[in-house]
Amino acid sequence: MQGFGDAFAAAFALIVGFDADLVEIVALSLRVTLSAVFIACLIGFPLGAALAVGRFPLRGMLTILVNALMGLPPVVVGLGVYLMLSRAGPLGVLNLLYTPTAMIIAQAILVTPIVAALTRQIVADLDTEYHETLRSMGAGRGARMATLLWDGRFALMTAALAGLGRALAEVGAVMIVGGNIDHVTRVMTTAIALETSKGELATALGLGIVLMVLSIALNALLMGAKATSERMAHA
Repeated sequence: MQGFGDAFAAAFALIVGFDADLVEIVALSLRVTLSAVFIACLIGFPLGAALAVGRFPLRGMLTILVNALMGLPPVVVGLGVYLMLSRAGPLGVLNLLYTPTAMIIAQAILVTPIVAALTRQIVADLDTEYHETLRSMGAGRGARMATLLWDGRFALMTAALAGLGRALAEVGAVMIVGGNIDHVTRVMTTAIALETSKGELATALGLGIVLMVLSIALNALLMGAKATSERMAHA
């Protein structure tokens, strides 16, 4: 077990020196997280808009379900994906378990309800404001959805960034489906947990510092997106 001072010094040395293992872990983390958020946005944006503008059976129930899934426990998602991708599961033939793809699937499932729920609220607010204008122009529901999504594009960045924050900090699901395999599926959160348990504080602190910097940058982007959205709303 290293002393705290030595551990911090070693951690900064790893970061400044672009340690190969550290860079590999950070790169995989960003690859998995950004891919999952991209997929979540592809699904969540139109789903949220449909819940806000559409009129179809079970819409209210689906809205409640999406909101409830925002708090879905990561370990439950990990277990579900594990069962689906295991050799005995329906998708076992794809051999995706303990791969970055499995981690992306798990994170996308976690993030999609967040993006969809926030999108629904954003689009519903815009629809209240522009409903009469769009109706007078004869816009159908599909056109209304597309128009409102485009008009709310800056506000929707907050939904995507909120999902990104959730995915970056996730550990339970990716640990279950990824296995935390060195040079294969080891990401920042799982590596921090492992290195701390081993007493390797330098690597854990180095990754923790990088994760904190990313979190601060993410929050700055979130605030900037909100400010831009408010300026556009009052323009």
